[in-house]
This record gives sequence, structure tokens and C-alpha cells, in this order.
Amino acid sequence: MAANIDALASYENEEYHNVIPSALPVSRPGSSSQSSDERTPLLSASETLVGRRKKKREVERTPLPLVQIGVLLFLQLSEPVTSQAIYPFINELIKNMDITGGDERRVGYYAGLVESIFFASEALTVLYWSHLSDFVGRRPILLLGFAGLSLSMIGFGLSKTFMMLIISRSLAGLLNGNSGVIKSMMGEMTDYTNMAQAFAYMPVVWSVGATIGPFIGGQLSRPADRFPHLFSAHFWKMYPYFLPCVVAAIFPISAFILVLIYLKETAFNPNTKNRDESSCATSVSETATIASSHLEEQSSIEELDAETPPPTIRSILTRRVLLAVLNYALLSFLDIAFLAVQPLFYATSIPLGGLGLSPATIGLCLGIYGILMGTFQAFFFAKFHDWLGSKKLLMLALSFNFPIFALFPVINLLARKYGTGYVTWAALGFQLCLCVFSDMSWGCAFIFLTISSPNKRSLGATNGLAATVSAAMRSIGPAATTSLFAASIQHNLYHGLLVYVVLVGTVVAALLAASLLPAKEEEWENRVE
Repeated sequence: MAANIDALASYENEEYHNVIPSALPVSRPGSSSQSSDERTPLLSASETLVGRRKKKREVERTPLPLVQIGVLLFLQLSEPVTSQAIYPFINELIKNMDITGGDERRVGYYAGLVESIFFASEALTVLYWSHLSDFVGRRPILLLGFAGLSLSMIGFGLSKTFMMLIISRSLAGLLNGNSGVIKSMMGEMTDYTNMAQAFAYMPVVWSVGATIGPFIGGQLSRPADRFPHLFSAHFWKMYPYFLPCVVAAIFPISAFILVLIYLKETAFNPNTKNRDESSCATSVSETATIASSHLEEQSSIEELDAETPPPTIRSILTRRVLLAVLNYALLSFLDIAFLAVQPLFYATSIPLGGLGLSPATIGLCLGIYGILMGTFQAFFFAKFHDWLGSKKLLMLALSFNFPIFALFPVINLLARKYGTGYVTWAALGFQLCLCVFSDMSWGCAFIFLTISSPNKRSLGATNGLAATVSAAMRSIGPAATTSLFAASIQHNLYHGLLVYVVLVGTVVAALLAASLLPAKEEEWENRVE
């Protein structure tokens, strides 16, 4: 269940957010209609899904700026590679530091803290970086983020104490504003005719990064033991996990160079009267002018957006926004809980409730999962969504988490009886297949998050609120889940199964929250609260 599957929302962003300009109310700053516009839904009641699709078919698709889109997609690789490269060896690294006093059952406490601190730090600054990029531009924020991420990975590989691990991960989180900025730039480079086409590449890129990261972490850890002819120097014995960290750092370093040399600024500066014509060609507002009948309305909306301040956080705290954010928060917790428990379960010995796999094998499993997840989402999510709709698909995908969490103790029982043979691996493969289906919940959650926004100008604030809540949940999830995993084993709580009981209970809560969502998206699209 990959943490940033934000790109899956692209399928509906074109349908529900990037609407035909004439459907949006236009008012001058300071006019009497301005306050009501703050609470106007993204789509007018008179415009139906069928009507929008018909209009879009009549408008020629704008060609994508392939070079700039390609640069953005490469930039996106850095996050999954660097975040997931540590998972295959983090538990072994904690054990080798002797901070557990030789008690393997306590590894989960410390591993969870290392995994959580990144998101806790990110929650403190993500809104600040996103807002600042509107004033100073997208490129400076990206440069700062990639520089911090590079230093963090190198520092992580050189860490000899637990405190250094915490500091290096905190640095990456505090400076990380890249995810939101990249999505903003993708939107500014596209319009409603080609946005879905551009965003369709993002889940594939994420799956590639989710495959490369664990592979790097698993295959390149302890090089002095695995490749003694190439890495016989004493340095590699002193820092056995530096090689995977520095190789993973190559991605943000390369991204830094690409941003510095090739990436063009896309943020609109309201103080600039004459913008460069080529920049206009890549902005979402200007590329939409191919629909000539809506040119005048689009220009008015641009001027309005440039001259009026963004809505306050209080103005977007409507019932539907809070409900969409609640569903997103619970999904984020389930996702990070699984990502924290999965490698810990793989690394824990069989007698203590795990599988006792090596970092290389763990990296291979996580890599295969990344490939399956990205491929399935890219090619099949839209078809399932057309068939079931957002709410039914969300609840169906969430229900797959019941057997996913229940299979952890079952797989351990099979390993106790048959060892890590074909039967155990078959059960493990079945669990990963179920995870691929459960990941469809992400696309549905983002659809509801998008259409819950009171209007187009409120979408940034809505997503910012969701990102902050998600980061907070992700900071709690790893530490809480891995600590509960360790406590369940150490104190034999519910025969060591308490962690899975709690996670199943969280799935029930997520299903209850999803049941409150509208059966049809039009109920939110066409309603003013």
C-alpha cells in the first residue's frame, strides 16, 4: 500500500476538478459575489458528467510538454527510492547498534521511531513549504528539498548511533516539500484536456521507485560480506549500510542538478505584468485557451486568482471536506502501519512470530510488490472505477485489508510447520496480491478529496490540510504499530496477535467512515453546504 499514490487521483482530476471554465462563477475582487464564491462547488449543478465528457471530446487535446513532464517524473523517483531503501536493513541496523540490549523483541520500538520521525517532521513544515512556493517559486523549494534529502541519506549511511539516525531522518522530513510542489507543477504544465494523460504516468514511476529502493537497500547492504573482492576496505566494514544509502542519494542529487539546469519555473507571480510567452504555454490556465469559446472567462478567472488571497483554513472546514480528510487519514494510517509491520514481520525470527528473512530477500519481496502495485493501478484502476463507482470501490478495496492482516499469523504458522518452503511462499504471494487490490482505495480517496473542495481556489488549501493530517497519521503509525508488534511478542498479548487485532479494528473504523461518503459523486459536486 504505497504511501504517496497521489497520482491515482489523476483519473478523476480531469473529470471533477479541471472543469470547463464557463462552469465556474466569475466575480471581480471586492464584489458582493465574492464571499459566496468561496463556498461555490467546483462544478455547477447544470453541468453533468455526460455533458463534460461530450464537451471535452469536442476540444482537441493539448500536446504535452514532454521534456518538462519527463523531468518532473524523474524528480518523483527520489521519494520512493530514498524512503524505501532503508526498509530491507533497518531492523538489522537497529540490532547491530546494541541499543536493544540484545533483546530482538525490542527492535520494533526503535525501528518504528526511525520510520515515524520523517513524517512527524514533515507534518510540521509541509504547509509552510507549499505556501512559500506560491511566492518564491517552485524551483527554490525543490532545490532545498533535494539537497536536504541527499544529505539525509548520506548521513543515515554514516550513522553509528541511534541519535544520528533520528537527526538524519528528521532533516529529510523538515526540508521535504517536494511531493506537493511536483504535483502543483504537473498541474501547471497541463490543462483539463491532457492532465489525466500526464498524471497517468505517475503511478508507474512510483512503482519503479518502489522497486528500485528496496532492491538497492537489500542487495547493497553489507557489501564487505557480500562482495569482498570489491569492498574489502575497512571503511565498508565500519559502515555496512553506507553503500545502499549513497546509491539511493544519487537520485536526489541528480534531481537537484536537473532542477537547477533544465526545469522551468511554472508558478504564476501576480506581481509580474508581462510573463514569458513560453512559460504561459506550460501553465494550466494558458494551455486551456485552446477552447476558444471560453477564452474570455478563463482570463477573468486567472485575474481573479491572481488578485484575491487564498481562502483561509477555517473557510474550508465544511462537513464534506472533513469527511474526505478523515477517510484519507485513516487510509494513511493503514498504509503506513502495513509498510512498518511488513518488513518487521519478514525480519523477525520464526519462533518470535516472523519469517526470519535476510535483507536481500526482504528487498526482493518489497520490489516485486512495487511492480505489481504500480502496474495494476496504472492499467486497471480506471476500469474498476467505471464499473463500481468511487464509494463501492473504496469499501471493497478496504475490505481486502481483513485477510491481509489476518494472513500474517497464518504465514508464521505455516513457516513453523513447513519452514520457508513453497507453501509459505505461496501464502506470502497471495497476501501481496490482496495488497495490490486494496491499493485501489487510494484513487477513490483522492477523488472524494478533490470533489469535496468548496471551489477550485480552495483545492490547494484542502490538499494542504489533507497532507498535514496524513503526515501526522504517518508519524504515529510506524511507532505505534511496531511498538505494538514488539509488545505483543514480548508480553504474549493475545498469543502475540494483539497488533493484528488492533489493525483489523482500524479497518472497521475506515469502513464506517467510508460508509458516510455519498453513493454518487454528484451529491457533493452539485451541492452547496
